Amino acid sequence: MPAADPSGVLVVFGLILVVLTAFVTEVVPNDVTAMGVVAALVVLEPWTGVGSRAAISGFANPATVTVMAMYMLSAGVQSTGLVERLGLRLAAFTGGREFRALVATVCTTGPIAGFVNNTPVVAVFVPMITDLAEGANLSPSKLLLPLSYAAILGGTLTLIGTATNILAGDFARLLIDGRDGIGMFEFTKLRALLLVVGIAYLLTVGRRLTPARVPVDADPVVEFDLKDYLTFLYVRTGSAAVGQSVEAVGEAHREVRLLQARRDGEAYAGAHSDRIVEAGDIVVVHGPRDAVDRFREAAGLGRQPGDVTEDTFEAAATDGLLAKAVVPEHSPFAGESVGETGLREFHETSVLAVRRGGDLIRTGVTEETLRPGDLLLARTTPTAVQYFAETGDLIVADEGTLDRLADAAPGSVAPLSPKTPLAVGIFGGVVGLAALGVLPVVIAALAEVVAMVATGCLTSADAYDAVSWNVIFLLAGVIPLGIALESTGGAALVSSFLVATGEVLPPIGVMFLLYAIAGVLASVITPVATAVLLIPVGVTTAAGLGANEFAFLLAVMFASATSFMTPVGYQTNLMVYGPGGYRFTDFLRVGGPLQLLLAVVATVGIAVGWGV
Repeated sequence: MPAADPSGVLVVFGLILVVLTAFVTEVVPNDVTAMGVVAALVVLEPWTGVGSRAAISGFANPATVTVMAMYMLSAGVQSTGLVERLGLRLAAFTGGREFRALVATVCTTGPIAGFVNNTPVVAVFVPMITDLAEGANLSPSKLLLPLSYAAILGGTLTLIGTATNILAGDFARLLIDGRDGIGMFEFTKLRALLLVVGIAYLLTVGRRLTPARVPVDADPVVEFDLKDYLTFLYVRTGSAAVGQSVEAVGEAHREVRLLQARRDGEAYAGAHSDRIVEAGDIVVVHGPRDAVDRFREAAGLGRQPGDVTEDTFEAAATDGLLAKAVVPEHSPFAGESVGETGLREFHETSVLAVRRGGDLIRTGVTEETLRPGDLLLARTTPTAVQYFAETGDLIVADEGTLDRLADAAPGSVAPLSPKTPLAVGIFGGVVGLAALGVLPVVIAALAEVVAMVATGCLTSADAYDAVSWNVIFLLAGVIPLGIALESTGGAALVSSFLVATGEVLPPIGVMFLLYAIAGVLASVITPVATAVLLIPVGVTTAAGLGANEFAFLLAVMFASATSFMTPVGYQTNLMVYGPGGYRFTDFLRVGGPLQLLLAVVATVGIAVGWGV
């Protein structure tokens, strides 16, 4: 245990405080903060003891490389269409029944997420679960939060299930004498128990606590409260718009967007249409009422009676439709304003409103900077929706939109790849080689990525695109912070406070306290950062108590990987935040009791399985 260097500890703690503040406020993206940590550690080397080589060691860390390879392997399995096929069969099982829909949601996603990265699993299931809810005459809010929680629980079943598990395996090798990492299925029995307990909670207590925020089969116009922002107008004889293209009319009045034009029962999208406006045409415009009035007067248009609804865009013969989509964490649009994304110019997509948690943004939308988890309501086209579905730049949040695409292109939904057996076999090879100890996990994973690409199961471009690089940079950036915390004696200092609690608590009580601290911290910052900061603390605390160091490591690993209490604690929570219409407090109300329940079960389970 290194002796504490007072000045070094003070500097490292100060840096940790700055990092935690940046993570919570998200003043800059978390991966950018992590890169700032690398630079700061080197600049402050006289106090941190971390030189340039140690500062960039996170990029070569086996955990970082393994996580990167697992993203690629998950993409290979995802491309087979197996997950989508399974999702399409859920409707037949539920038979329109509420409880069956919930059972299908949690009992399917949990086990799948144990082997396929849980983020793409949730991305695929969000629209399917929304459709299940509609079929069961149920608010999608009742299913989407359990979907995320089940995926989080399932992702922890094996060593390769989450980044925190992989990271903990590397820490076990470095910090605990006689430990050569963690076995592939070493903790699976206990994790399976936690999954069963979590599912039982979601099917009983959680079912009652989960709110129905989004009305059943809600019209998006009503859901986003856009009644006063969408208006029918008609083109009068002698209007200034007559003789101009629909696109030109819209371009001339930037405050208002012209979404659709109608003539003789036919409709066509307005944003990029070169159709010439004629007297008698009906147009649908989007904008605040006062801006619409100014546009109407300037263009010489009249107000047409009637309310704009979802059917306005989809009942008439037009290539336009309304769609809800979530901004995922890895989206290239995150961090850009709506106007900067090029959605309108390149994808003929007009964002009408943005839901961010409890906030609904309907004015100044083009200037609004998008964040991960934002739910967008957009007037778009089938081509654009197909593009977003294939690239993952946006996650289409309503299955009905995808169903319409499938109807337009029969057989296009979730086709099984002829290479499905090969891809599944290669993925199984990683599990087998690592479980049998033939190869280290990192080497087995890299070898299987090569096999996937060599056999055509995955292209090199798709492999690179599958990686959530923000997670990789986050890992690489915070790992050296953990090194600094350990080398300066900061971990020993924090653990001394926990050791002091051993005077009034038994070792299992101290481990439960450590679990609770890690669970709360993971809900506020990222699970990866929590694991990096607290695993050394946990191991040092166990040593100070004369307790089982590996048991304390497992406690931090388990707590870090199961973050339920906030939407920002885990990326799958963010993905359902908008589509479910949840409030921040909903996660605390439903996830808080689940977090406490699992803390008790996990602590007792670790004590029974590995001793304290």
